[in-house]
Amino acid sequence: MRQPVLAGILAAATTLTLAGIGLAQSAGGLSSLRGAGIDEPVVLDQVFQQDTQRFNREYRQQPPLIPHSVEQYQMDLKVNQCLGCHDWSNAGDRGAPTLSMTHYLDRDGVEMDHVAGTRWFCNQCHVPQVNAPALVDNAFVPSVAR
Repeated sequence: MRQPVLAGILAAATTLTLAGIGLAQSAGGLSSLRGAGIDEPVVLDQVFQQDTQRFNREYRQQPPLIPHSVEQYQMDLKVNQCLGCHDWSNAGDRGAPTLSMTHYLDRDGVEMDHVAGTRWFCNQCHVPQVNAPALVDNAFVPSVAR
C-alpha cells in the first residue's frame, strides 16, 4: 500500500517541477547571478579584483583575510608556501604578519616550534580579499560599533 502512494507523490512532484521550469523558461524569468548568459564566457579578472587595502574584521575571532593573490601557492601535505613569509622564523625578515601562537599549539594545547597539523591548510579559514560585487544583499551588522 505504501509503494503506490509514494509513486503517486513522486509523480506529482516531478510534474509540478517540470511545469515550473517550463513556465520560468517561457516567461524569460531565469537570470544569472554573474550577469551573463550561461554560454557567455566571463573573464574572472573582470569580476574579482584584488583589493590592496586591508579589510577590517567584522567580528571577534574572525580569521584575517589574505590581502594578496594566492593563486599559484603550493599547499599540500608536504609544502605550505604561506609559511615562507608568515612563519615566526621568517616574518620579521619579510615584513609579513606573524602567525598567531594558536597556530603552534597541537590539539592537546602543547606549544610546538612548527605549525600544527590542524592549522597547516591556511585556506580552511583564510580567504583572499577581493572587491567583488555581492551575490545577495547582506544585512550583517557588527556587534561593536567602530
